[in-house]
Amino acid sequence: MDMFERFREMLDAHPSRAPKSETFREILQMLFTPEEVALAVHMSFKPKRVEDIAGAASLSYDEAAAMLERMAAKAVIFSVKKDGKMLYGLVPTIPGLFEFPFMKGGGTPELKKLGRLWEAYHREALGNAFSGNPTPHVRIVPISTSIQSVNVVHPCEEVKQMIEGADYIALAHCACRVSVERCDAPREVCIIFGSHGRFLVERGYAREVGKDEALAALMSAEEAGLVHTSNNSADRPMIICSCCPCCCTILRGRTQLGNLDAFAPSRFEAEVVSELCNGCGICSDRRCFFGAVHLDGDKAVVAQERCTGCGLCVSGCPEKAIRLKERAVAPEIPKTAIEMAMKVMQEKGTLERFMHIMQR
Repeated sequence: MDMFERFREMLDAHPSRAPKSETFREILQMLFTPEEVALAVHMSFKPKRVEDIAGAASLSYDEAAAMLERMAAKAVIFSVKKDGKMLYGLVPTIPGLFEFPFMKGGGTPELKKLGRLWEAYHREALGNAFSGNPTPHVRIVPISTSIQSVNVVHPCEEVKQMIEGADYIALAHCACRVSVERCDAPREVCIIFGSHGRFLVERGYAREVGKDEALAALMSAEEAGLVHTSNNSADRPMIICSCCPCCCTILRGRTQLGNLDAFAPSRFEAEVVSELCNGCGICSDRRCFFGAVHLDGDKAVVAQERCTGCGLCVSGCPEKAIRLKERAVAPEIPKTAIEMAMKVMQEKGTLERFMHIMQR
């Protein structure tokens, strides 16, 4: 087996998947040199020391260290410093190989070509492989101005609280809009927390921001009518994406590919206060991407089975005639990111392969 195919199989064991495709092979050949991919097949999604990777690949320490640094500089692998030593690990297709190279803002001929290839791969295979499973990777998370009437809102259920509780925040360009280029929605609104945010800042793909600037970016995205999503676990946020229906991989899993479990809805659903509604149609025409709101005569009506609880209809209503209420049956949120990933891999049948990679 050639090294590019061997590497693809490793990536395909991850919950994000990497289905076989000539398009994806071309993507990998743009991102990695043959020498780099021959080293990457000896790595793991868990960051490892240079000497361990070098030993597995039968390279000298200096050879491996130089190659790992080149790959980290391209953001096609992850690096983190621990106890004074740099560790390196693989990144999955999503979020990782697809997003990271575009987070500087794009614009080069190489990135435009790469964007076309990722778009083709999304249609061919990756979109369904990533989103077509019962346990979603991501979920809708509304903003606090939409859920003021609810008594108890947990930190994992509201984007402002995620930002308020973060110890490190990075802000980057939305890779989906940079690569697909189908709309003029705000781009520098992708919020990344923790070690991956720090990595992207150190490598020049994002910038560190304070909570006020992160909140300002969030409000800009809300005003533009973008849907906020985060990882589908209750332990800690890793990222907040602000998604449009024309470019973003997460939303298009449902709107274009028809996967109803492409993302999990929030704990809330929209409800119209009929006596306040003047039938302006802003909610149905401009703020709902999922066909959940329509006009019946001169009043807005919500089809609850379609409502994702994003809250955009609430924040966009000039008459304050819509509010979010708690669902009768709330969607279950996996307690941790690990629990979520385990469920996804069990559903996709990749758990054994993934554990073999992690145990190296």
